[in-house]
Amino acid sequence: METTFDPENITGLSEEEAAEILKTEGYNELPSQKKQSLFSILLNVLKEPMLLLLLVAGLIYLFLGEVKDALILLVFVFVVVGITFNQERKTERALEALKNLSSPRALVIRGGEQKRIPGRDVVKGDILILREGDRIPADGVVLSCTNLLVDESLLTGESLAVRKSETPGLIQSLLPGQPGGDDLPFVYSGTLVIQGHGTSRVSSTGIQTEMGKIGKALGTIAEEDSLLKKETALIIKNFAIFGGILCILVVVVYGLTRGDWLHGLLAGLSLSMALLPEEFTVVLLVFLSMGAWRLSKRNVLVRRMPAIETLGSSTVLCVDKTGTLTQNKMILSSLYAGNENCEIDKNKCLSEKFHELLEFGYLASLQDPFDPLEKEIKKSTEKFLPDHEGIHSEWKLSREYPLSKDLLALSNVWESNDSRKYVIAAKGAPEAIIDLCHLNEAEKDKLLSHVQEMANRGLRLLGVAKASFLDDSLPEKQHDFEFEFIGLLGFVDPVRPSVAQSVKECYTAGIRVIMITGDYPGTAQHIARQIGLKDSDKYITGPDLASMEQTELAEKIKTTNIFARVVPEQKLAIVNALKLNGEVVAMTGDGVNDATALKSAHIGIAMGERGTDVARESAAIVLLNDDFFSIVAAVRLGRRIFDNLKKAISYIFSVHMPIAGLAVFPILFNLPLVLLPAHIAFLELIIDPACSTVFEAEPEEKNIMNRPPRNLQERMFGRKSLALSLVQGTSMLAGVIVVFLYALYMGKGEVDARTLTFATLVISNLTLIVANLSWSQSLIKTLCSNNKALRYVLVGALSGLLLVLYVPALRSLFRFSLLHGDDLLIVFIVGTLSIVWLRLLKSQIRNSI
Repeated sequence: METTFDPENITGLSEEEAAEILKTEGYNELPSQKKQSLFSILLNVLKEPMLLLLLVAGLIYLFLGEVKDALILLVFVFVVVGITFNQERKTERALEALKNLSSPRALVIRGGEQKRIPGRDVVKGDILILREGDRIPADGVVLSCTNLLVDESLLTGESLAVRKSETPGLIQSLLPGQPGGDDLPFVYSGTLVIQGHGTSRVSSTGIQTEMGKIGKALGTIAEEDSLLKKETALIIKNFAIFGGILCILVVVVYGLTRGDWLHGLLAGLSLSMALLPEEFTVVLLVFLSMGAWRLSKRNVLVRRMPAIETLGSSTVLCVDKTGTLTQNKMILSSLYAGNENCEIDKNKCLSEKFHELLEFGYLASLQDPFDPLEKEIKKSTEKFLPDHEGIHSEWKLSREYPLSKDLLALSNVWESNDSRKYVIAAKGAPEAIIDLCHLNEAEKDKLLSHVQEMANRGLRLLGVAKASFLDDSLPEKQHDFEFEFIGLLGFVDPVRPSVAQSVKECYTAGIRVIMITGDYPGTAQHIARQIGLKDSDKYITGPDLASMEQTELAEKIKTTNIFARVVPEQKLAIVNALKLNGEVVAMTGDGVNDATALKSAHIGIAMGERGTDVARESAAIVLLNDDFFSIVAAVRLGRRIFDNLKKAISYIFSVHMPIAGLAVFPILFNLPLVLLPAHIAFLELIIDPACSTVFEAEPEEKNIMNRPPRNLQERMFGRKSLALSLVQGTSMLAGVIVVFLYALYMGKGEVDARTLTFATLVISNLTLIVANLSWSQSLIKTLCSNNKALRYVLVGALSGLLLVLYVPALRSLFRFSLLHGDDLLIVFIVGTLSIVWLRLLKSQIRNSI
């Protein structure tokens, strides 16, 4: 059975119908890797080196007949498993949330309304609206199309795009055949709309699509390891080699000097646990995953993790004017026709001489427009010409002449009911419309002066022209019509309220802002002055840029912040010129032709609302709300993430020095052992959540946007940072050794000395955490900051310390003695002073981080 498809009255599925189909057939997605089961997570956790060391130490205690020590290590195994499991689940949830956000989107008609939904929610029977640059989310039958070209190389390997045709009648049972070939009425999931627009009815989703049948996993791209990951791997390698050699040395020395090889092995295991660099990989994973999650909360979706590192290093932000700096809400504010200007007052009627301008502007637009300019034209026409014949609802659209690279104008051919037979309405860039009208030089100059005058007021301009045609056969080119110039439509796109402050913040942070637009220089300069852009009197136009050598552009771009009348392909030249000057470039883009520039930039930023799928696929970051403020917020958060990561790594280095020192010192000087495996496991319960949670949750420093961008080649853990960590670690080690020797000197036994030393180490560790969280504010302010994770760790660690000191059963297990008031005073004073004295050198230390 055939029915006639009417694109004007299509309603599509209702939300209830779509929900029912979704429930029956499932999501429109290919099978992905299964989530980890509880058993697999537990298995991965048990493979952790720290747990293996704890288990080995427990077995040795059992062999020695010390059951209590073995049991306490077993308890630590369960606690560490719980903490690791919680961290993995937290990271997995964050990544799952990002996966849902990054699902390709689809524009569908449901219940008679256009709606943008996640691609995975598309169901069989949905009506898809296909636009240039869209990645088609499901297989379907083309219902209507205009100049629709689709790149099917993903399925066929054929590099040339194929032309699509619409079905002559909508046959409900029609299903797509094999992809490839011109003039077929089928589209396929994963293919890309190169040109034109159309609609299609979904025939299959998910695994039933051609892509699903092929069974290739899409979206799994092997990324090269980032600089940060490489540096972390090198640190871990060096740590492991150094630790392994030292551990073997301890076992040998202990065995030879004391003749007890089993206890020597325990001492070696203790040192191994003290030096094991397990925190580095955990910290890197948690920081980047949680950082991406935090960015998503700011409407910034991270598609490639290394972009988080690069964000804080950005020196130049290249941004599109329309929709990013402005609201992308085009308001028709000015008209020019018959040598007269008219500033539209929405509360009054227009004079009759401007009626024809609105009439043909409306006829040159889609009747159910998506473009904001065409929406505004329709709204204004219906407002000011409600009863006028200009709307011509009875006319039939016969043909569309689309925009092309060579002619930035389009024409709609209408079949009228009068003697003119065909009426043609054209609109486009003023120069293109003037060219279509074949005006003489004097007329051109006069109109172009009006164009310049209106553009200088920040207006986006469209020229409008009309023609009539009597022959039955329409020509191939728009230039074959005899157009008559009607006038100009002037639109204003209001600047976003937050932009001026954000630009000011960029300058304070040492970041240049470059505005790129297809509009006139006058329009761009008007916006630049509104937002406080520097050097707003200088600009480079697209034609000027095309005639420049790369070296010339690289020189001129040093003082130019406005690029006007630029086509998307020229963005790549701008990026390359900036990179030639050593800049770290962040570039925004939304169209198909922006893809190369987005990939070439250090950080490609695609638009989430108006951007095409191919632009999003090429970008490292997607702005979900297209707002410039979100870019600046992302830079701020990127700097915070890197700052906190640097602090966490510094803390890890520092805290392991006294632990390792206390494991080695007694052996070298034939003194009683201080740290047993259970003690180090206790310390790890503080260290792990501190470095992976407390530092990650720390708010940014107050001066974070008052300093220049970080050098991209600067190592995260360079000589200065290493020196600071060594100073802190050495200071802690000196403090606890002094307490240990003091206890022995005062005649205290092995257990008393161990208790005093361990308690001092715990207090010193907690002080180190607080001290490293911020170097720009006092310890008191840091303690009072809005960091809940810090309070949890401090309370948990102190409570745990009190329990093992004052609960007899635990005190016995840990081989501790009872501490009195004077002992606690020594512990607190030495534990805090071993770190606090460094704050006296705050200004020098702050310069090293």
